[in-house]
Amino acid sequence: MTAAPRDAIFRVDGNRVWTSPLAGGPWDPRAQHGSPPAALIAWIAEAMPAPVPMHVARLTIDLMRPVPVGPLTFSRAVIREGRKIQLCDVRLLADGVEVVRASVLKIRTVANVIPDPAVTPPLDVPGPDQCPEDVGDSSRNVFLSTMTMRPAFGRFIAQGPAAIWFRANLPLVEGQSLSPLLRAVIASDFCNGTAPTLDFAQWTFINADLTINLARQPIGDWILVNAESYSGPDGAGLSIARLADTTGYFGRAIQTLVVERRTPAKA
Repeated sequence: MTAAPRDAIFRVDGNRVWTSPLAGGPWDPRAQHGSPPAALIAWIAEAMPAPVPMHVARLTIDLMRPVPVGPLTFSRAVIREGRKIQLCDVRLLADGVEVVRASVLKIRTVANVIPDPAVTPPLDVPGPDQCPEDVGDSSRNVFLSTMTMRPAFGRFIAQGPAAIWFRANLPLVEGQSLSPLLRAVIASDFCNGTAPTLDFAQWTFINADLTINLARQPIGDWILVNAESYSGPDGAGLSIARLADTTGYFGRAIQTLVVERRTPAKA
């Protein structure tokens, strides 16, 4: 039996994956935070060969079931292979049961000279070097202990819109460095915690999915999640974020939320 890694979130051997306890999330200590499996999907897709140089432009990740903090396997397949796009299907399984299903769109990499009015927007908040650190409460969100957060405005888990810089501090896969894309995916799943509309002590707002669209590839270690959320009266909600690096905005993330009131603790 292969042990869980100590200095990374995952150890990967072929299509088998071992998970560190540091992957644990805020809703159930036995289940992973959404960031590690989402980023693992992106890592798998990035590594899939293509006929020409390509990069990930869109990820749609459906969290079918809670992803356990334990061994996983994955499958991958190219659904559409073309000269300009590649569409990939990636799935994570626990004990043979599908827990995550994802569609990843890759686009051919070309060097375009874009007119100035068409470029992605510049930053409209202070950069990470100008923002104080927010330690957060990792006692109820273990994966948070692997992150550095610096709010540009608002505060993590505080109600209302917020913009927070995130930096992942551990490798996702043992023996490999974090690409800017993986950093962006990791940060994106913090969208609902960045700008909740409801009190975390009284409500849960678990995301059932995560979609990330990229106009360009991110740069560097820091990713800004500039987020807002909406909660409906019928059990659903949305968290939406503009994503940026220190050079400007490059994409968006959106989560569909399952909103429920917490069950009061028994006396």
